[in-house]
Order: sequence, then C-alpha cells, then structure tokens
Amino acid sequence: MKGKTLLVLGAKSDIGIALAYKFAKEGCNIQLAARNSETLKDDCSDIKIRYNVDATFHEFDALDINSHESFVSSLPKLPSIVISSIGILGNQKENEKDIHKAIEIIRTNFEGIVSVFSYLANDFQSRGSGTIIGISSVAGNRGRGSNYIYGSAKAGFSTFLSGLRNRLYPYGVDVITVKPGFVRTKMTSHINLPKLLTTNPNKVAKSIYLAYKYRKNIIYVKSIWKYIMKFIQLIPESIFKRMKL
Repeated sequence: MKGKTLLVLGAKSDIGIALAYKFAKEGCNIQLAARNSETLKDDCSDIKIRYNVDATFHEFDALDINSHESFVSSLPKLPSIVISSIGILGNQKENEKDIHKAIEIIRTNFEGIVSVFSYLANDFQSRGSGTIIGISSVAGNRGRGSNYIYGSAKAGFSTFLSGLRNRLYPYGVDVITVKPGFVRTKMTSHINLPKLLTTNPNKVAKSIYLAYKYRKNIIYVKSIWKYIMKFIQLIPESIFKRMKL
C-alpha cells in the first residue's frame, strides 16, 4: 500500500483510530479528520514514528455541509481511500420527544456523510480510481421501534452507497458498505451487548482492510448478522409490527 493515502472521517472514534493504525501498518499514509482535530496530534505523531508513513490531521464537521467542498480541496493530497466512521446512536426514547435531536441524528449519520462523500466521489470519478468505504449498520436493514431514527439514517446511507457503487463502477472506483453489528466502543459502553454478536474496533478495522484488499461490495463484520437480518426481513409486516424489537 506504499504511496496510497487513507482519509478517515470521524477519526476520533474508536473504529476510526483502529482503522488509521491498521492501514498505516500496511504502509498507507494517513489523513485524520474530525472536529477539534488538535486532539489527534498525538495519534499522528505515533503513527509517523511507529510505521514510517505520513500522517496529518484536519478539521472536519459533518454537520457543516457548507464547508465540505473547501475541506476536500484543502487536503494536502486527494486520498486513494476514504472511510467514514462517523456515527452517533442517540437515545430513541428521548429523540421521539425532542425532534431537534432526532434530526441531528439523521443529519450526522446520513446527510453529513453523503455531502462529503459526494465531493470526493466526483474527484475520484475524474481521476478514474479510488475506494469509498462507508460504515453503515444492520439497524438499517429493517425499521424497529427501539431504534428507527438511527436505523432510518443508516438505511438511507446504505441505499446511497449502493447507488454510488453502481454509478462509479464504470470509472474504476470501488464503493464498500460495511455492517459491523454490535461493536464494543465508547458509543455502546452503556449497553449490555451479547458476546456472540459483538466485535471490537480492531476486528472491524481488519475486516475493512481485507474488504478493501479484495474489493468487496458489502460486508458483515460478523457473518452471523447476515443470517439474523435475512430472517428478520422475512417476517411479514402484519406480524413484525406486533413484535417488541
């Protein structure tokens, strides 16, 4: 991967940092982007020393869509690969009452990423190469009462990635959709997650690297989720609407 450059959006997340280290270990130069990006300075220094690659940090706000075009043009180099690990789960019950918070969940998980990906997609298409990787969620496979606000944003994001993959294929640009399932991170630390269905950021990063290497389209980090969600999607709506999920 020498000579390749990876841009990580949402680089302060546990998965974002794990991705940076994994790809740097494989010889990839790293661009870390997040809000309050100064806090990524130490990670950049460590990556440079540890793996002898270039590493830079950049200010990026997913919700400030008016800044996204200038953000992309200000990067020291157009990346070879971009990965978004941006995401906030929110609290479904609270967000049902506070509509402004609900909209923020949708904008962060969908609108903001779609915006910056669209600018990068146009540049990748013009160049005729690149890989766009979006971390979506199994929550987007079917709407459930317990998390449909977050899930609806991820459903939209998965559909966006599918269409983008179809659009960019003739131009030599790969688009990968990643569905991790449960991941033990700061975002999920308050949830009691079942061990069988739960992975960790390092395993997610390894799976994403392999998906990039072998040019996959859609991956489930833990394959069991593929079968769980297929079963859930087969349940008739007349029955599904009565279930507590």
